[in-house]
Amino acid sequence: MASITKHKTGYRAQVERRGIRRSKVFPTKRQAQDWAARVEYEILNGDKIAAETTLGEVLDRYAREVSPKKRGERWETIRLAKIRRDPIARVRLRDLAPRHFADWRDRRLKEVAPASVIREMQLISSVLNLARREWGLIGENPLRDVAKPKKPPPRDRLPTEAEIEAMRFSAGEDLTKATARAFHAFLFALETAMRAGEIAGLTWDRVDLDRRVARLTHTKNGRPRDVPLSSEAIRLLQALPPDDPVFGLTPRQLDVLFRKVRDRAGVAGLTFHDSRHAAITRLSKRLDVLALARMVGHSDLRMLQVYYNESAEDLAKRLD
Repeated sequence: MASITKHKTGYRAQVERRGIRRSKVFPTKRQAQDWAARVEYEILNGDKIAAETTLGEVLDRYAREVSPKKRGERWETIRLAKIRRDPIARVRLRDLAPRHFADWRDRRLKEVAPASVIREMQLISSVLNLARREWGLIGENPLRDVAKPKKPPPRDRLPTEAEIEAMRFSAGEDLTKATARAFHAFLFALETAMRAGEIAGLTWDRVDLDRRVARLTHTKNGRPRDVPLSSEAIRLLQALPPDDPVFGLTPRQLDVLFRKVRDRAGVAGLTFHDSRHAAITRLSKRLDVLALARMVGHSDLRMLQVYYNESAEDLAKRLD
């Protein structure tokens, strides 16, 4: 049976049917009642719903109800829309089998790199797991039995000093121009190992120039962290014209403008994210492993191996 009770933040809807219990809090009583009614219907008619529901409809529901709560909403909704256009989206859940996903995987591998297919498979798996655990639409996740493409080796691309100088000339020195600020953000990333989204979202109220600390409240792993700032990082910040966010760029603008600077400078194969590799490699010479992991936001120390790219030649010099 469904019950609606007052909660400190709104109204709690509780549903118990056929041994299945669901509970959720909503800001209004009407929302709680609507949710409870829908959940009751889904539990009582789960087999009928699953028989007719297509994978595409489940993807749509996930994009509508779940993706907006995530920082990666834009990427997820674009990927889900892409999968929605594939023939696999028309397959009913009752018929969905590993072979369907194996065929989809092989088609995608002809279009994009293995790393992209792996990320999309992880996204679809999240959708199916939710459809199984919370929506009661399937009994098991058929994607679990499908082999993922072999992971490509980690990138080891580091910018050279010559490439940095070429991009500096390409970007220009006028920081009132967005193009110059995009390259300036790349230099800041080389000092801090901050990601492009973290830099674009940085605001002055989260920067303490005296303590030399930048506070990040929205990070990839969802946990806030404090980033220590070198003297050069401080200098880069102080050189910027007054604006808020600090660099006056959206993540999209930063990506597009950095590519423009890079291509105009004749630099091939370099991405903005390669600055993180370069920064971690440089910082490893000054910080111990635990301090470095804390600065860059890695809770798993093994992740540092993915980004640490110091050459054997440089390591040999440190032995003397």
